[in-house]
Amino acid sequence: MGKRIWLHHRHFQWETSLANRAKVARGARQVKSRGLSHAALQSGAGRIGRNAQAVASEVSTTEQENQTALSHKEKMLANYVPVFVMLPLGVVSVDNVLEDKEGLEKQLKELRAAGVDGVMADVWWGIVGSQGPKQYDWTAYRNLFQLVQDCGLKLQAIMSFHQCGGNIGDVDNIPLPQWVLKIGESDPDIFYTNRSGNRDEEYLSLGVDNQPLFYGRTAVEVYSDYMKSFRQNMSDFLGDGLIIDIEVGLGPAGELRYPSYARNQGWVFPGIGEFQCYDKYLKAEFKEAATSVGHPEWDFPDNAGTYNDTPESTEFFGSQGAYLTEKGKFFLAWYSNKLLSHGDQILEEANKAFLGCKVKLAAKVAGIHWWYKTDNHAAELTAGYYNLKSRDGYRPIARMLSRHYAILNFTCLEMRNSEQIAEAKSGPQELVQQVLCGGWREGIDVAGENALPRYDRDGYNQILLNARPNGVNKDGPPKLRMYGLTYLRLSDDLFQKMNFNIFKTFVKKMHADQDYCPDPEKYNNDIGPLEQSKPKMTIEDLLEATEPMEPFPWDKETDMSVGDALASLIDKILSIFK
Repeated sequence: MGKRIWLHHRHFQWETSLANRAKVARGARQVKSRGLSHAALQSGAGRIGRNAQAVASEVSTTEQENQTALSHKEKMLANYVPVFVMLPLGVVSVDNVLEDKEGLEKQLKELRAAGVDGVMADVWWGIVGSQGPKQYDWTAYRNLFQLVQDCGLKLQAIMSFHQCGGNIGDVDNIPLPQWVLKIGESDPDIFYTNRSGNRDEEYLSLGVDNQPLFYGRTAVEVYSDYMKSFRQNMSDFLGDGLIIDIEVGLGPAGELRYPSYARNQGWVFPGIGEFQCYDKYLKAEFKEAATSVGHPEWDFPDNAGTYNDTPESTEFFGSQGAYLTEKGKFFLAWYSNKLLSHGDQILEEANKAFLGCKVKLAAKVAGIHWWYKTDNHAAELTAGYYNLKSRDGYRPIARMLSRHYAILNFTCLEMRNSEQIAEAKSGPQELVQQVLCGGWREGIDVAGENALPRYDRDGYNQILLNARPNGVNKDGPPKLRMYGLTYLRLSDDLFQKMNFNIFKTFVKKMHADQDYCPDPEKYNNDIGPLEQSKPKMTIEDLLEATEPMEPFPWDKETDMSVGDALASLIDKILSIFK
């Protein structure tokens, strides 16, 4: 029973009890005023006593019903999945100004009224750190955070160490800090580089993680200083519980991956992408690694095609391709292991920066679903996810995250196989199942996002299915439940009447038909002080998790639907006449 209905029921019972008590009181007054005989008085007293007992019995019954309703509510709350909404990429302008504060405040209040739990905001290194090394201006973000807090919402903050612009959905352009780009002019190898020598300035190459090229600091030290400054300058918001997640940017689009499919490099879906390890720093590291196993002659693949090739058109990914050879396997293991180590090292710095704060760390993994249903998984391999039918490329990431008590945040939750073009051989549904199950098996929380803006019931229903793959449990926690969902993204389109009405229903269904709950402990999302990272794992420990395992079973449809095909048809008809 929903809260509103239950409160109404309780109010009705309370009024009924008062009415009965009033009848008893009126009876007593009538006895006194009429001067009735002793016998009559005794008889009346008996009736009053019986009436009082009846009232007491009714009150007791009401309390039991209330307790039952409360117990039901508590059990249903265990199925609650909080919903956050991503703020616009340029909510703080490239000039470090909070844009359209009044308009944003109106939208935030509408989100709060719709039951939304919080919002997510990119905190751009290219904005805050634009003035120079170790020079930070947090003013605009403090204004933004205060506004979010005043509107009664929680906040997920992204440490955005990447460029905004050049990726799907990017409508703003926020480059890396100018002083960093200046270093890149004299040393372009600080950026990811493809086989043709083209540089990608979205994110610093992980090859410079430990190179002191940034006024005496390494890239990892630069990221660490930024996060320490964030903690120092946002200590009040951290202490107040406004900020509940710190998502640490680990690559392009904030995701732990290589920039293998950048649109600014000419990539078009569903191209396989290109390996991004040809800067001089990663070349030297690979040569050292190959020499250590007795193969100094080994080099990077020269037959893996270009951005928009299909797998079968290349020698590396084709049937019985080079990716299956000893040399190919060594390269792919090295390429993906570098990504694991990169994420591990930066998350350890994040853990040190936020140690003791009541926040959760998080890291985002990209949903590269195209070519998933091929033997080679080419697009995943170029991005750094060494994932094949015989090898799980995602569970080692989850195991690494477990060391830092971090959430695995995954994308493309809204996608269904039937919506994809046949030639892309996509498998978003199976991919989501594999990644989420890998996280659950490694004992970590998993959260997610939709990859593309969606306002339709089918997209919402797919997210709801993935949020609780085996449905709601009316007697307590469900078998499987995501930690949270971040909806992409706040926009004028979202607030169109029909879109927003469906979205409000979606939020209610994510909450398992419960009203907004301000206390995460009630749905088992309580956040204690961040503990120190566990001891470092060897690469061998991490790679034990590459053994493939069958995903947990998934229901065919969600039991918390926002509407079926008929409702969607009615939506379309109404949209024609609006």
